[in-house]
Amino acid sequence: MTRVPTVTFMTRVRNDALEGPNPFEWKALTTDEIFKGKKVVLFALPGAYTPTCSTTHLPGYEKHFDEFRALGVDSVVCLSVNDAFVMYNWGKAQNVENVFLLPDGSGEFSRKMGMLVNKDNVGFGFRSWRYSMVVEDGEITKMFVEDGFSDNFGADPFEVSDADTMLAYLKK
Repeated sequence: MTRVPTVTFMTRVRNDALEGPNPFEWKALTTDEIFKGKKVVLFALPGAYTPTCSTTHLPGYEKHFDEFRALGVDSVVCLSVNDAFVMYNWGKAQNVENVFLLPDGSGEFSRKMGMLVNKDNVGFGFRSWRYSMVVEDGEITKMFVEDGFSDNFGADPFEVSDADTMLAYLKK
């Protein structure tokens, strides 16, 4: 088994004590805080607001959240190389209530996972390759990585990192 890389993510959290139009503040969130002592399903995708990510990938995990919980999953995390503001607003636009949207703004986690790809061909720059994984107490116990990773500029396959594949694996 392989451990998830040690990274600190910069997130935004609501603070009701703050007044004004922006009741949010920065919060550093470490990989230990996300994964230690927990069973987590994390899925990574190329970008917020993109077609497959918005119509199928994220909605599939949100739809099946209760099934994941019933199978002993403590949290479902969606990671993308986008900043905290983009991830927050995408979550609002998608009506996400259960999946935790994790911004990998600088791509550090994706790079350390070996999943950072260059998507300059579509104007994205560096993004995460599409994959999903089960992480138990910081150890990766299963990964589903989409084919075609080595070409970086190829298509954006979506065959094995979906919620249905993950659910079928967890039900075994």
